[in-house]
Amino acid sequence: MLDLCLGSVRIPIQDTFQVLIGNNASKTTWQYIILNFRLPKALIAVAVGVALPICGLLMQTLFRNPLAGPYILGLSSGSSLMVAFVIMGSNFLPPLLVPLFTSSYGIVFASIMGSLIVLIAVLLTAQKIKNTMSILVIGLMFSHFTSSIINILSYFSSAEQLQKFSIWSMGNLGSVRWENIYFIFIVCGITLLYTIRLLKNLDALLLGENYAKSLGVPYKKTLHQIILITSVLTGILTAFVGPIAFIGFAIPHLAKIIFQGSQHLHLFITTLLTGICIMLLCDIVSQGFEVAIPINAVTSIIGAPIVVWLLVKKRTLN
Repeated sequence: MLDLCLGSVRIPIQDTFQVLIGNNASKTTWQYIILNFRLPKALIAVAVGVALPICGLLMQTLFRNPLAGPYILGLSSGSSLMVAFVIMGSNFLPPLLVPLFTSSYGIVFASIMGSLIVLIAVLLTAQKIKNTMSILVIGLMFSHFTSSIINILSYFSSAEQLQKFSIWSMGNLGSVRWENIYFIFIVCGITLLYTIRLLKNLDALLLGENYAKSLGVPYKKTLHQIILITSVLTGILTAFVGPIAFIGFAIPHLAKIIFQGSQHLHLFITTLLTGICIMLLCDIVSQGFEVAIPINAVTSIIGAPIVVWLLVKKRTLN
């Protein structure tokens, strides 16, 4: 409710509640702001708070690495590279195609294609390589490679192109329309329901690949399923809102401290609820000033200290 009330225009809680239950607010402008700007943004914050932390939890379990996150496979790097090509490489496109490719839908399409290309590459790599840590290293190397290409493109880009790419890379929850929200929630819902089927396999993976196989867990199939789930959720959200820092990495650690256990059914629920709360809090903070702060700046300010505190606390407990 606070997320809908706060912003450059402060709306009373009672009016916000009336709009949510289908009644009219005291002012028409308040109703318009809630239904067309703040409610879609809050729903996208919920989607990000659910999907990215769950992806982070899957990656940390799969690689048995506390530093793993939803972007560890290089998916966001693939998205960023394609968006950079579209925005900063538009000088090389035919003039008639520039408005099409640099539009909001063109950027979303480029981001999805970038994630899809990386997804195919990762799945092919997973079939060839037996060691999961090698997949992790390949993802990291790909991130460094794409970062170098983006830096080269940035060097030859105009100030306007740099600004547009910078705004996309800072993350933006407010650019998503209602039709996009329906699509995102349907995809997230189906993918997360499928994830619930894998939770018992994830419990076995905590003790290693050989132990999981001894319990009858189809390791390769589970590996491909986890990579596919993470890729779909991360790719779609990155396409619409840009890369969101720290949420997918920090929230699973916080959920493990809150739950104090390793059973993935409980971790799934705790991660989901914690992610929603933290992401809505970040959105409230980002719009709590006269000028909106980029969401990535807020998630980094909140997420980085949380990660440091959790790692220090875990080391102290050990």
